[in-house]
Amino acid sequence: MTAVAAQSLLLGDTSCGSLLEQLQQIWDEVGTSDEERDKMLLQLEQDCLDVYKRKVDQAMESRTHLLQTLADCKVELARLQSALGEKTYAGIPDKTSGTIKEQLAAIAPVLENLWAQKEEKTKEFLDVQSQIQKISSEISGNTDQLEHPIVDETDLSLKKLEEFHAQLQELQKEKSERLHKVLEFVSTVHDLCAVLGMDFFSTVTEVHPSLDDTTGVQSKSISNGTLLRLAKTVLALKEDKKQRLQKLQELATQLTDLWNLMDTPDDERSLFDHVTCNISASVDEVTIPGALTLDVIEQVEVEVERLDRLKFSKMKEIAFKRQAELEEIFALAHIEIDTEAAREKILSLIDSGNIEPTELLADMDHQILKAKEEALSRKEILDKVEKWMSACEEESWLEDYNRDDNRYNASRGAHLNLKRAEKARILVNKIPALVEVLINKTRAWEEERGTTFTYDGVPLLAMLDEYMMLRQDREEEKKRLRDQKRFHEQMNKEQEGMFGSTPSPARPLNSTKKAVGGPHPRAANGNGSANRRLSLNSSLQNGSRPTAKEVRRESARPAAVPLNFVAISKDDACSHISGSDPTIPSTP
Repeated sequence: MTAVAAQSLLLGDTSCGSLLEQLQQIWDEVGTSDEERDKMLLQLEQDCLDVYKRKVDQAMESRTHLLQTLADCKVELARLQSALGEKTYAGIPDKTSGTIKEQLAAIAPVLENLWAQKEEKTKEFLDVQSQIQKISSEISGNTDQLEHPIVDETDLSLKKLEEFHAQLQELQKEKSERLHKVLEFVSTVHDLCAVLGMDFFSTVTEVHPSLDDTTGVQSKSISNGTLLRLAKTVLALKEDKKQRLQKLQELATQLTDLWNLMDTPDDERSLFDHVTCNISASVDEVTIPGALTLDVIEQVEVEVERLDRLKFSKMKEIAFKRQAELEEIFALAHIEIDTEAAREKILSLIDSGNIEPTELLADMDHQILKAKEEALSRKEILDKVEKWMSACEEESWLEDYNRDDNRYNASRGAHLNLKRAEKARILVNKIPALVEVLINKTRAWEEERGTTFTYDGVPLLAMLDEYMMLRQDREEEKKRLRDQKRFHEQMNKEQEGMFGSTPSPARPLNSTKKAVGGPHPRAANGNGSANRRLSLNSSLQNGSRPTAKEVRRESARPAAVPLNFVAISKDDACSHISGSDPTIPSTP
């Protein structure tokens, strides 16, 4: 018992004793019987017992309440530890040590600390779950039905929080990927709209209002529906772009063909450089804004229609250009054609209107292609023919040079003629082999193609055979002249022996050689007359008289150096096929 309790007890005993003494005195003065006195004392004792009993009951009730409170605190402590995942706590006292109030006083701060932790953890869970719910609703597209998340307070452990954080990170990653994909789609739509000349704002906001440029990046819709509609929009725009590009390329091809057909100048073509630059481009290569707008396509369509109408008015001019190109190919290949008949046929076809201009030009292009192939197949033989004719010209010059009695005089340029003569002799010696190769190649060409190789209308093999025959006759004539010269020299020696030396008259040797060798070089300095003989004699060979038109055409041919009897030209050789040239004397 404490000192305060003992002192209170002592004071209580003193007060009860003095009161009892006062009561005895009063009873004595009054004369209260012992029986009444005993009855009153018993009543006083009973009253005291009742007071003590009430106090004891109150104390027991208070103890029970404290025990219940302590039990509740321990249950709450256990619940908080389980919810927070805390198995032990350093501040919790021994459950069996100390009074009830001491135990309550010891556990109260622990509970307060755990309640604070619970509140903090609840806020963290609420924040994480709110973000998870928000991102999930953005992905699902149900942002209007967003509800307040409910936190499970029975499990606020760190493990559970980490699970929510992991789920949140996955959703944030998915959101970032979706947002990146949405931005890529929006950028693609922007580029496609720019190329096609379409309104980007109306196109993209039709998919979702949040896709406008004025909306923040994080506020853009990333739902499955938005991605699906964006993908469909991009696909539709790409298909539209593909179709427009295909149409524009077709128009550009027509435009280019019409330009080439009508020889349109470059300054007019440059007006459509923005169209022709994409004539062979792929869909992904066309990125210039406005390149495939409907206005551009319409502009090209109008131009193609205008040129198409203009093409009919220039059809004759265009066709004659094609014909001139064809004639030039045949002329270079030394193939004779009836140009006047071909031009008359072209005029009749255009005037009759029975053939489309494009078909006519396509047919002429086909003829040009075939003519080029024919010229290419003749090129090797023609090159050798030119070499042969060039060698024959050198042979003719060499014969004239050999007839010149003053060729060794120290005149101006004599050394140059001497060098040329040396080269000419080497070249002339190669003529037989060159002619032999030319004959073989010509025969092989004719066997392969089943037709005769003609040179300006005359069979080349006939020209070569005639040349070889004339060359042989020339060699025999030379031999005869050498024998005749030796015979005259022998006769002169015998006369000198018999009559003495006498001056011999001048011999008209040059005139004889010229008569034997053929026409004068100056007279055959160009192949105009020879060509005319070629054409006319060819007509005579066919048994027909040459027309005035043929005479005019042959008279208009350009001149070239021919071969004379000593070095015959291509036309002289052909002319001898049909008959003898009156300018060449007959040999015995």
